[in-house]
Amino acid sequence: MSRILILHGPNLNLLGRREPDVYGRVTLAEIDAALRSLAAQLGAEIKVMQSNSEGELIEAIHAAADWAEAILINPAAYTHYSIALRDALAGVDLPVIEVHLTNIFAREDFRAGSVIAPVAAGMIAGLGPEAYLLGLRAAINLAERRSPA
Repeated sequence: MSRILILHGPNLNLLGRREPDVYGRVTLAEIDAALRSLAAQLGAEIKVMQSNSEGELIEAIHAAADWAEAILINPAAYTHYSIALRDALAGVDLPVIEVHLTNIFAREDFRAGSVIAPVAAGMIAGLGPEAYLLGLRAAINLAERRSPA
C-alpha cells in the first residue's frame, strides 16, 4: 500500500468562493473527498493537509520523510517564490508531483514560473480538480516504482 502526503497551499481553503471564474466552484472539501475515494479504490493511504503557513507546510514535508512514499502538492502562491518549500521538498528525497487547478503558464506573468518544478518528478496544471486525481495516480505510480519488490 502506497502512502502519499497531499498538501494544499495558501488560500486553497477558499475554493468554491475565491474567484470562481478562475478556480471554479468545487470546494477543497469536495476535492479531498474525491482524493480519499480514489485512494481507497487504488489501495493507497493518504494524509491530507491544507495550510496558509509556509512553515506548517515545511514541517509536514519534513515529517513525511518518515512516513510517505511520495508527495502530491499544490503549493499555490508559494509556487512562484518559496525557496524554503522547494528546499524542503528536495531535502526529503521523495518523489513529488506538483499540481495546479489552473494553467499557471497561461495566466499573469508573475504566475508563469515555478521554483518547485525543478525538484518535482512532474507537474499537472490547468485541468481543474482532475489535476489532483491525475496527480494522485502519478504519485502512487512513482511510490510503487520506488518500493522494493
